[in-house]
Amino acid sequence: MRAIWRGLPDKRHDVGWEPGLVVPAADGSPLVTDHYFPRTPGDFPTLLVRSPYGRGLPWSPMYGMLFAEQGFHVVLQSCRGTGGSGGTFDLWRNEAADGLATMSWLRRQPWFDGTLGTIGPSYLGYVQWALALDPPPELKAMVVQVGLHDPYALFYADGALRLENALLVGLGMAYQHRGIAPFAGATLRLQRRMRDIVTARPLRGAYASALGDVPWLDDVMAHPDAGDPYWEGASLARAAEALRVPTSLITGRYDALVDQTFEQYARLRRAGCDTALLVGPWTHTSAVQQGWPEVFAESLAWLRAHLCGEPDGLRATRVRVHVGGEDVWRDLDDWPPVSAGTASPTTSWVPTADGHLDRRADAEHMGGTGSGGEAEPADGPGPAPLASLRYDPADPTPSIGGPLLSRTAGPRDNSALEGREDVLTFTGPPLAEPLELLGPVSARLSVSTDTGYADVFTRLCDVDAQGRSINVCDGLARLETVGQAASEVTVRMSSTAYRFPAGHRIRWQISAGAHPRYARNPGTGKSPVDAVDFTPIRVTLHTGSALLLPHGCRAA
Repeated sequence: MRAIWRGLPDKRHDVGWEPGLVVPAADGSPLVTDHYFPRTPGDFPTLLVRSPYGRGLPWSPMYGMLFAEQGFHVVLQSCRGTGGSGGTFDLWRNEAADGLATMSWLRRQPWFDGTLGTIGPSYLGYVQWALALDPPPELKAMVVQVGLHDPYALFYADGALRLENALLVGLGMAYQHRGIAPFAGATLRLQRRMRDIVTARPLRGAYASALGDVPWLDDVMAHPDAGDPYWEGASLARAAEALRVPTSLITGRYDALVDQTFEQYARLRRAGCDTALLVGPWTHTSAVQQGWPEVFAESLAWLRAHLCGEPDGLRATRVRVHVGGEDVWRDLDDWPPVSAGTASPTTSWVPTADGHLDRRADAEHMGGTGSGGEAEPADGPGPAPLASLRYDPADPTPSIGGPLLSRTAGPRDNSALEGREDVLTFTGPPLAEPLELLGPVSARLSVSTDTGYADVFTRLCDVDAQGRSINVCDGLARLETVGQAASEVTVRMSSTAYRFPAGHRIRWQISAGAHPRYARNPGTGKSPVDAVDFTPIRVTLHTGSALLLPHGCRAA
């Protein structure tokens, strides 16, 4: 690891290992657990790492060995139904009780000194939030890396199935804990059969050719409504609302869970909880690959400060973000940044019929940044049409880059995509001076459809002098319109830290899908999972639409 990742700290201790310990779960099921520890006399705090992905690579070296070398007991445990642990795995229903049962076991260990921290990425963040619902008094610090707290939002955006996410999570949950060979085999099968799976009619059950039987994935795909009783208790957002445990949050601009991190940061701040936020130039996976030196240093500093009484490694500001387009890090007092006690101002960029994007002189705060759902009819005589596109579910608009779980995530050149007839683009003039964006981006859309059912995918891009169009952030909303009248919907496009250089142009890209990132909208009102018949959709953009961009509080 030290050969791969430059800058990792020298080890402080030799490490011992106790594998295969058995911890009784809440119902008595055995939870298989490995214990890493410093081979040095004395008391050391404990880190709890609970994972459904096994206890081997990469968890053993990255969390077990590295943190034990730095002076921590590390308890690395397989969640129930995975990695040899008993019981049946469930996406969310057992983690809180099993975490507390593990806490009871820890109290009986002679090496446990009464000081506990938690750490881990992705679902390993979810189990941390589960423990934080009723935090034990020994819990003194948390480090949630590219973390999950709301399974519904992992699988759905405004009711639209995040198809690629669902398949890749199914792959990881079903196979990664079984070892490298089974996981690699399933990964190759899914890659070979991906096109057939995502274009199957009906979509339901098509994944079985690559993944086999995954009952919980069937359930996820069968319950698109966030209000369905199936999802009751799944979101752990409430864990942050009254938390007093110091919590470090780490994410990347292109992390598939970046919005969940921003949401929990806001809740922790409202609760008055000691918290820090690191936002790197990473995807969900690259944060713990290429970004690991920065992520490890941030995590270690937080844990030493709050578990060991060594605050010297903490940075002076609460927030540190990497600014894309400029490739620099910016230290901020809060997120989004504030100026003179108010949030960053928002300006609107308005599309024109000839494909231009004009900056409105007087910024209008056109509604909130909430997502769409069922569109609301606009008032008045109705806005005029600007442009239209025809979306054919049988030849869906492809997804290019963005906040994905796959290796295709991140910034990509969108030029070829934007040459398709089912993609609208509106492009601003070359910027006379740099423009820095720090905060949430959204779009206010006035649209009509000819079928009454459509998705709208909207993306902000940076166009350089060579014409490369690089995606910055994006979002999707599901629409139900009435007749031919234009309806309005506001689409959240995540938040960003990005600096458009002078001479570059801002581009607003609009389409009616991004496949296979999202399941195809059949255009009929039928479930995308069960639809067999597809209807092409005509989507028309009207005047009154605008791209809403935040301004950074730092002078450009």
